[in-house]
Amino acid sequence: MNKFFVILLLLSTLLSCSDNNLIFNGSNLTEAKFNSYFELTSHKGEKKTTKDFKGKVVAIFFGFASCPDICPTTMIELKNIKSQLGKNSDKLEVLFVSLDPERDTQELLSAFIPSFDSSFIGLTGSIENIEKITQQFKVYRKKVIQGDSYTIDHSSGIYLLDKEGMIRVRHPYGSEIQLIVEDIEKLI
Repeated sequence: MNKFFVILLLLSTLLSCSDNNLIFNGSNLTEAKFNSYFELTSHKGEKKTTKDFKGKVVAIFFGFASCPDICPTTMIELKNIKSQLGKNSDKLEVLFVSLDPERDTQELLSAFIPSFDSSFIGLTGSIENIEKITQQFKVYRKKVIQGDSYTIDHSSGIYLLDKEGMIRVRHPYGSEIQLIVEDIEKLI
């Protein structure tokens, strides 16, 4: 009988050490088990997949380069988040996924992305690739015609992937930077 309790205690200890039991400040998406796999092209012309970032915590933001407010604000916040990680900043990869592949070409993104941080990676692809990843991450995206031009209405939030590439947390626009930093540190 004592062996049973020892084994039970050992199992409960092991399970409590699992990072699946972490308490996050943002919305915990761990149990949703969203598909995080993507194949997109970086602002440097390199093909990138989720597997390329294995071993790092990844912050993903969906936006577009001509966005007037939320996108540049979030990119600046991501720069501040990375700097607040201090010696752990190299353990975070920041990805910007363009929701406007018609205008956000590799050339445009290669000027836009480094203006925030040279370590950030901008990603784009065909409209089909972008629609696929937005469905996987449950991101709202709608092209809205405005005269001779258009804008992109979209949901905004920062998604955090763990070192295995699993979507773990979502922070909505306007979340406190310190709370996001704390969640990243938990995943590191």
